[in-house]
Amino acid sequence: MKRAFTLIELLVVIAIIAILAAILFPVFAQAKLAAKKTAALAQMKQLSTAVMLYAGDADDFFVPASNRTGAGDPVVWPPLVNVYAKNEQIFVAPDTDGKFAKDWTNRRNQSIGYSDATGVDPASLAVPGAAGPGTEGFTAPANFSNMDEASRVGLFAVTPNSAGGKERGYVFNPYNGANDPAGDYYKGLPIIADVNVVVKPYKGTDYTTLAPGQLKPIFARYGGDGTGNGTTPVIFGDGHAKAYSANRLNSFGEVIWRFR
Repeated sequence: MKRAFTLIELLVVIAIIAILAAILFPVFAQAKLAAKKTAALAQMKQLSTAVMLYAGDADDFFVPASNRTGAGDPVVWPPLVNVYAKNEQIFVAPDTDGKFAKDWTNRRNQSIGYSDATGVDPASLAVPGAAGPGTEGFTAPANFSNMDEASRVGLFAVTPNSAGGKERGYVFNPYNGANDPAGDYYKGLPIIADVNVVVKPYKGTDYTTLAPGQLKPIFARYGGDGTGNGTTPVIFGDGHAKAYSANRLNSFGEVIWRFR
């Protein structure tokens, strides 16, 4: 006699496979997310190293996020740092459609941002300790001596990007978010969310009507679902890296963003 599987047996096998898939798929998703976070951290550490090399050749001055001292379009930081990094891909966060910000025109395309606290703008009214929303630079370049606690100063994070919207992915702005209720200027925040607040409200606040210079948020995109649990790597002034959730970064003093 020829033996074959019965319909019941086949259904049981299918059910077992479905149960195993339901168990394993979330594990695979978490592993994939962890890999993206690790890759983003590694890339940004390379950027940090390149910035340190630049500073070593520039008497400990940071490369400016944007330099508005000359005629024409401001000079942006990525091409200056890529002289040392020699890899345009590390300026683009994993799992994004970002592109290397090769010049001012392409600045919004990039998905890894650098602190606007390093920017130079001779026409700025901002002075250390008194920068307001929309500040895009100071009258002089930043020096490592400006950082009292380099290990707590955030210099790089993931940012929202686009080809033609209000995103300015090459930078984030430490002066556009909330101020410390206790009045400590240096504990003020950038706008930080795990959604792209340039195009979408976040936790009851609608940022979409703001001008581009008043936005420049940090985008904790990895695992982001609008609750603040999404994460971004942060690279600090001493070169070390750590991943943070948007919720944690929105705690005053967790990271120092306004170092001057």
